[in-house]
Parts: sequence; structure tokens; C-alpha cells
Amino acid sequence: MGRGAALTALLDTNVVIRHLTGDPPAHAAKATRALAAADKLLLTDLVFAECVFVLESFYEIPRARIAEVMRSALALPAIRVLDEALLLGALRVYEETTLHFVDAYLVAAAQLTEVGAILSFDRGLDAIQSVIRVAP
Repeated sequence: MGRGAALTALLDTNVVIRHLTGDPPAHAAKATRALAAADKLLLTDLVFAECVFVLESFYEIPRARIAEVMRSALALPAIRVLDEALLLGALRVYEETTLHFVDAYLVAAAQLTEVGAILSFDRGLDAIQSVIRVAP
């Protein structure tokens, strides 16, 4: 996000979810109008991850569709994020694997930062060829 970009508000999970799901309709309409009318809203990584979790766990939406709708959220004109490449990378890993989104985020961060290693007990990370899981 650019230094001169003044934000009008931070964006909460419930607004994004209402907009993306249309559920419930009255809240969805308000959320969509607010997103369309806003100038600059910061979608934090934590809220982004929570959106993925809610779509997956509560709405039981398939991974590919979650990745698609979260990419569409990133494309909204008012949405600003701290590191779009990281979030898009995390969505790619999430969509292509069975990893939870937070683990996919760690993989994308390890790839983008060239750290290349993740200290974790999660053996699911061993399937990712681009990073090394270091067991504690």
C-alpha cells in the first residue's frame, strides 16, 4: 500500500462475507453498497484469512471457488492490502493443495521472502517441494 494512500476504514470479515455470499440478503445489499461507495478500505491479512476460514467451514464452499471469490474481493476498487502478491500466492497454494489457508500463507511467505523454510510440526508441509519443513 502506498504511503500517500489515506484509508477511510479497516474492513471487517462480516462485511466481506456478506458481500461475497449474499447471506443474509439485507446485510449483503448493505455490504455491497458500502464496498462500492468506499474510497480506500484496508483488508488485513488476518481478516482475509478469517474470510477463507468462514467460507470453508461455515458455508462449506469448495477451495477453488473460495480462491476465486477471494481474488474477486482483492479486485474491488476500494480494497487495499499490505501485500497482494503474498495473498495471491497463498490463495494459489491453498487452491492447489490440501493445506489450511494459514499454512498456505506460510508457504507463500517462505517462497516470496526466499527464506525457504518453515519451522513446523505439520507434516503436510512436506508435500510442498518449494519449501523445507524444519521439525522443532
